[in-house]
Amino acid sequence: MHQATVSGPGTGITLTWESGSIPDGSRGAGGDAGDMDEYTATKVRKLRRSRSDRMVAGVCGGVARLLGMDAALVRILLVGATLLGFGTGAVIYLACWLIMPEE
Repeated sequence: MHQATVSGPGTGITLTWESGSIPDGSRGAGGDAGDMDEYTATKVRKLRRSRSDRMVAGVCGGVARLLGMDAALVRILLVGATLLGFGTGAVIYLACWLIMPEE
């Protein structure tokens, strides 16, 4: 199995393909017309604090971008976790603020 990784600022793409197949869709020397070349493309998503979608530090905006959600929903969930969890949500937010890199 072969693998190649291409990285850009904040993103990366990994291609994986089986031996004897070529990712551009053409057949290798021993390829049979009935065989399918298999390769996958995986986009690497990283957890980063948002610079554009932020209210305080961009933590909720970054989590929302990673999960494909609306940032307002993540903020509402965080407030609920803070109120119902005796401040646990606020502690998690502060830890993320310190640990998560900015995009």
